[in-house]
Amino acid sequence: MSGEPVNSRRSRGTVAVVLMWLCGLPAARGQTYDDFMRTEAAAPALPSASMLAADHECSFGAVGQPLSLQEAIERALCRNPKTRQAWASVKMQAAGVGAAQAAYLPTLSASWQGVRNHSSTNVEEQPALSTFQAATQRTQSLSLSWVLYDFGGRGAALDSATALLTAAQANQQGVLQSTFATVTKDYYAAQAAGGSWSAAQEVEKTAEDGFKAASERVAKGVAPISDQLQAQTAYAQAVVNRVKANGDWQIALGTLASDMDLDPQVPIGLPAVGDGVVPAAEFNDSVAQLIEEAKRTHPSVLAAQAQLDAANAKARQLKAEGLPSVSIVAKDSRNNQAVSPGLGLASLPARGRDAYLGVQVTVPLFEGFGRMYQVRQAEMQGEVQRATVAETKQKVGLDVWSSYHVLGTATENITNSATLLDIAQRSYAAAEHRYLAGVGNILELLNAQTSLANAKRQRIQALTDWRTARLQLASTLGKLGMWSIDATH
Repeated sequence: MSGEPVNSRRSRGTVAVVLMWLCGLPAARGQTYDDFMRTEAAAPALPSASMLAADHECSFGAVGQPLSLQEAIERALCRNPKTRQAWASVKMQAAGVGAAQAAYLPTLSASWQGVRNHSSTNVEEQPALSTFQAATQRTQSLSLSWVLYDFGGRGAALDSATALLTAAQANQQGVLQSTFATVTKDYYAAQAAGGSWSAAQEVEKTAEDGFKAASERVAKGVAPISDQLQAQTAYAQAVVNRVKANGDWQIALGTLASDMDLDPQVPIGLPAVGDGVVPAAEFNDSVAQLIEEAKRTHPSVLAAQAQLDAANAKARQLKAEGLPSVSIVAKDSRNNQAVSPGLGLASLPARGRDAYLGVQVTVPLFEGFGRMYQVRQAEMQGEVQRATVAETKQKVGLDVWSSYHVLGTATENITNSATLLDIAQRSYAAAEHRYLAGVGNILELLNAQTSLANAKRQRIQALTDWRTARLQLASTLGKLGMWSIDATH
């Protein structure tokens, strides 16, 4: 916005538009007659706002197979009920700004009345003086009122509406950031659940192989029956874990579908978790610098600050409304009411006109102390909102601090989990070889099998934790965008 005062800029623009309308001139290019104040430009064309490319139309076909993270995010930003609600709120507040701007324009009203009048006068003992008349009477009038000065009441109302619009815009950005983070987190969770299900199938196969090997050794009489029973127990437990992993996966897919405003039963295929993660330090600033930046630029902080500005402007508006106002008033009224020259004489056709132009000064004298309490209430609302701003900054700072250290932990565990999985795989291979050679026991094999299963789960979780932690830190900084997903694969 330019440095020109809001009131003067808006009033000149709106007066020009209304004069064009009164003179029958066409509106400016791109301007419609149902938006003289040009407030539609304050609301984005789509619920996704600036999070997606300008040429994106929020139009989708069938779900991609497999579903990419980018498509999941685009669907969620466009169709999630929360993003559409935030979008509608921006348009609503933009209309509120238009209503506040309209207060600078004159009000013009016209009225017309047509009545069929029957009038009679009966003079007793003097019938010659009696009269009867039936006529159609018409009255039309045009009234104008234009507030010229009101000690800043309209300006404060416009400031309040503008601040609420700013808050709605910041809130929309916050909702988009939150939705972006949520669908990304749920995407990775579903991907991890699918990986866990695949790992559970592999563990089940490994347990089955161990059970078969123990059964063969028991059948040959080189191992006690307890080996077979322990291996069978481990195999049964692996089956239970595989069934549970499949259920968790289906729940995760349903949650992801819901984020995209799809029915939970819609088939969704996801890429494998994979090991294509190369941790890199995206945020090299100190955590203190990140916290301070987030406190200045995070959408939730901007929204809270705008709400505070709106509350302060509302208090000024209420104070100004208790002061005098100066208005131009005008009226032109015409009628065809007949007149009678005297008693007993028939009415004669006539036309009447009443017109005036003047200045009206309105001075509120006493309102029962109501305005005093309304102003006090508005001022206290400002105090509440001021505390809300401080609380929001405090929360943002803590979120950044927590996310920063969660990302550091997740980054270290990427390497640690890879090392753990490699050791577990070599340990299981050695234990299996020893057992089949007859120099190992069943407990050694089962322990190695359990360690391998845990290492696979931890590896999948480490990959998911790193991806989620990186996006979570970007979210707490208020810097999520489509670029964020490129480095998480």
